Amino acid sequence: MIWDDGKQRTAAQLNDAPDIEDMFHYAYPASAGALNPPIDFDPGRVRNKPFFKKLYGASAQAVGQHIVGVRWLPKLGKAIIRVTTIGGIDQRLTAISESLDAMPAKISGFGSKPGGGFNWRRIAGTNHLSMHAFGSAIDINVGYSDNWHWQNTGASGLVRYKNRIPMAVVALFEKEGFIWGGRWYHYDTMHFEYRPELLLYRP
Repeated sequence: MIWDDGKQRTAAQLNDAPDIEDMFHYAYPASAGALNPPIDFDPGRVRNKPFFKKLYGASAQAVGQHIVGVRWLPKLGKAIIRVTTIGGIDQRLTAISESLDAMPAKISGFGSKPGGGFNWRRIAGTNHLSMHAFGSAIDINVGYSDNWHWQNTGASGLVRYKNRIPMAVVALFEKEGFIWGGRWYHYDTMHFEYRPELLLYRP
């Protein structure tokens, strides 16, 4: 696959047709306190879909061959989250579940009632496949989720940042190679996806 096609892209074009190099355009923050991101700072939303199709599968049937169910927070319920075994994502999610389940209820409760994992679908309002289509993303507690689409930007046109997910929960996911949608300007705070390359990369 081509690493760099030599094209310069605007923020919008990065989401529409990035090459592989473009996925590293924004460096994912290392510090737990790096919230309220600057305009268009979306480390992880830039995705080269042909790369992920080669990695996980190019169809729902191909991806589905590697999908398993992971018991999620058994102390709080009987939820099963379906993810891929590729990259050991199922094992990493199990480790997160065990660690979060052992935390006080005031923290672990933020992981209850998850929005799900594997779902061959497109991102709402776009023609782009979601990372859920590859079984490499999960949404935790929908009731505590905040999304940039839901905010009234007002006259400024700027997105107002909002988050209710504790950083202790975020840290568990990042330790296992998942990035968090709450670190994006166009944020989605219940969303986590397995992108260890972004956690390892530092310019």
